[in-house]
Amino acid sequence: MPVTQATLETIALTRAEYDLICQKLNREPNEVELGLFGALWSEHCGYKHSKPLLSLFPTTGDSVQVEAGQENAGVVDIGDGLSIVFKAESHNHPSAVEPYQGAATGVGGIIRDILAMGARPIALLNSLRFGPLDDARNRFLFEGVVRGISGYGNCIGIPDVGGEVAFADAYSGNPLVNAMCIGLLRDGELMSAAASTPGSVLLTVGSATGRDGIHGASGLASRTFGGGENDAEMRPTVQVGDPFLEKVLVEACLEAAKSGHLEGLQDMGAAGLTSSAIECAERGGTGLEINVDAVPRREEGMTAYDVMLSESQERMLLIVKEGHEGHVSEIFERWDLSVSNIGTVTDDGIARIFENGKSVAAVSVETLVAAPRYRPGGSRPSYLDSLHAHPLPPEPHISIAAQLLVNMLGSPNIASRRSVYQQYDQEVQTNTLVKPGAGDAAIVRIRGTKKAIAIAIDGNGRYTYLEPYAGGAMAVSEACRNVVCAGGTPLAITDCLNFGDPTKPEVYYQLEEAIKGMSAACEALGVPVISGNVSLFNESAGEAIYPTPVVGAVGLLDDATTMLTAGFSNTGDFVLLLGEPATGLEGSEYLAHEYDQVSGQPSINLAAEVSLQKLVVALADDRLLVSAHDCADGGLAVAIAESSIISGYGFSGDVPSNDRWDAALFGESPSRIIVSCAPTDADVITRRAEALGVPAARLGTVGGNRFTIYDVLDLPLVDLIDAHTHGLNRALGMG
Repeated sequence: MPVTQATLETIALTRAEYDLICQKLNREPNEVELGLFGALWSEHCGYKHSKPLLSLFPTTGDSVQVEAGQENAGVVDIGDGLSIVFKAESHNHPSAVEPYQGAATGVGGIIRDILAMGARPIALLNSLRFGPLDDARNRFLFEGVVRGISGYGNCIGIPDVGGEVAFADAYSGNPLVNAMCIGLLRDGELMSAAASTPGSVLLTVGSATGRDGIHGASGLASRTFGGGENDAEMRPTVQVGDPFLEKVLVEACLEAAKSGHLEGLQDMGAAGLTSSAIECAERGGTGLEINVDAVPRREEGMTAYDVMLSESQERMLLIVKEGHEGHVSEIFERWDLSVSNIGTVTDDGIARIFENGKSVAAVSVETLVAAPRYRPGGSRPSYLDSLHAHPLPPEPHISIAAQLLVNMLGSPNIASRRSVYQQYDQEVQTNTLVKPGAGDAAIVRIRGTKKAIAIAIDGNGRYTYLEPYAGGAMAVSEACRNVVCAGGTPLAITDCLNFGDPTKPEVYYQLEEAIKGMSAACEALGVPVISGNVSLFNESAGEAIYPTPVVGAVGLLDDATTMLTAGFSNTGDFVLLLGEPATGLEGSEYLAHEYDQVSGQPSINLAAEVSLQKLVVALADDRLLVSAHDCADGGLAVAIAESSIISGYGFSGDVPSNDRWDAALFGESPSRIIVSCAPTDADVITRRAEALGVPAARLGTVGGNRFTIYDVLDLPLVDLIDAHTHGLNRALGMG
């Protein structure tokens, strides 16, 4: 009987794709085979609309050991026989349906991606987007996601060291929940997710398999949905996590990975056993046989279809050398975990699934993973011209400058995130040198060495909405700039590309142009993309989110004592602006917050960005800077105020002139960093900036208990601290 349209919609395959499957098989697939195709040909697993574009990214570099797409995560060498493993992943759609478990299992999944490389997870970060907090459902999603991240991460013993939270109408009903994990790997301990040797044995370990998460990859993560209560029927596609089991699983798998008995290790994440096993076979150029009757289950009546597509959490697939199964079992028994022998690696390239002794699926691995590729072409959104030309609101009278600064510091997109990150354990493992709120990037020491790593995750959907190419380039630049402000030299990036329905020409244009902009910035800055994730179909009620490329950057400090934070430190220190003054208000938080206006045409000069970052890294290495802070959301006045708020030291000085005073204070032109230094070092810094072609202007002096910009505003620092500290809670109606 021909497959019904309802069945195809359940697994997010088109009729044309079904016909292609029939053509490749020279027959119709049975139910289990169709489920395998639905999972592996989903947007989430198959990258049907994005893979042709991802090849634009630079992926190689002197320190890169594993390039993007080869394994679960990327790997960069940091010397001393050590490497850093890192990746970011999205869990947007599950979090929109069930925010606590969606966010919690997103954390668990990204940890297992790092674990599958044989690396010990040492840090977590997250990037979150929600609709405005005056809406009850947006508050529910926000609070549920934060609780999910803390509820899982705090139990597992990995510090959550940084991240970002932003709010805009475009994310109402479709939040973005992007999680990033960092791992530490010693030379010789890298694991591969490849099944390369026929005769090797497939073992599973961890949680028993249930029905949670079925169609998570093929349905929930690969199509749009309405949002709100109408999606209640999709909650069974959201996985349920057990962080205590995962903590034990991490330790046991790390021991097994070092034992010499494993050929490969893989997380059972999106599409569960289907993707983990078949993708391992594809990497190894082999086939496999799986007996689903041997897979432990926690529910009665599960079929082969259910077992193969379940996304139950806390499960790992072990590819064990033939004859070594007993040794591996002994390791896991010591951790009170049992393994199950579910199959073998074969040499014929066929994926065979057996149930009750009968074959229920037999398809070539190559065919299963060969999802069609689409490059439909995009069209420039019609809204761009009008938004680029949209007139600015009239320049306000300068007498309200102080009130505007207070408003900005209390806005949900700028106010302190303390009420969020205080829910996360930031210090477990005792290696966190710079915690959230103290600097532009987290700093984590590498125990046993002088080194540390600086880690940041960043993005701005408004910029990409207004100018996709520039927005992509600015996302890469800002993430790397944050690492530089901590004193680190950027090594590589990971990304989460969050976009709407790629079959719509305007969305595809946004995706393609953003990737091109990101690639240009990576080439200019010398930072390859070594891992990442694409999340498409982020739409609610037919409206797409802002196109939001989120970038996670990792940098190296050869000597952790050269690290920088964002707060001023000493009375009498000079404050300097490195980079050009702001030239406009395009895409600014000021326009969005004060005038409900998203307009203008953001741009970035990548050559200027390269020079700025090179300068600040060199100044940090030579210990000429006391602090450094990226001038980004909210502009120059907000950046200086944040440095004062962090430290409790006031500021008095001036800002570079502009055609409009509000643009001078709140414009968000990129490639600018606020630094403080000892007065005796200011001239040296200025000369070195001039040598690299970086503008440098003295802004003022640190000290006192007031915040003063001459002829513009003068108010007690305590007023700024109050607005910034309590702004987010006030937006939540918590006083």
